[in-house]
Amino acid sequence: QVQLQESGGGSVQSGGSLRLSCTASGYSSKCMGWFRQAPDKERAGVASIDNSGFTSYDNSVKGRFTISQDSARNTVFLEMTSLKPEDTGIYYCAMLPAGSLYTCGNGARNLVFGVKGRGTQVTVSS
Repeated sequence: QVQLQESGGGSVQSGGSLRLSCTASGYSSKCMGWFRQAPDKERAGVASIDNSGFTSYDNSVKGRFTISQDSARNTVFLEMTSLKPEDTGIYYCAMLPAGSLYTCGNGARNLVFGVKGRGTQVTVSS
């Protein structure tokens, strides 16, 4: 059984930084990453990283967010800087299992179709 355990998140002022972590167990994945859901909006990909270390970002976070991984610990990190109020939302760690028909990359948009964690709240105030 796949389990994704997120940590981090919280509340910061505009321009601040936060770091999210996600540890996976019981899986074999193509890629992992994060998608988010803002109030009254659809889920949207944020960032992904595949087994070779290739990263992909949504245009809205390029240059501000950095995704990385510690393969030995099956952990993915999302470093978020220069946060804006529009970054507010629930951030879900997600993965595409090995054998998934969905592709990785592409702005992480396909992560919304993968296995997800419970989510962690990120709130950015102006």
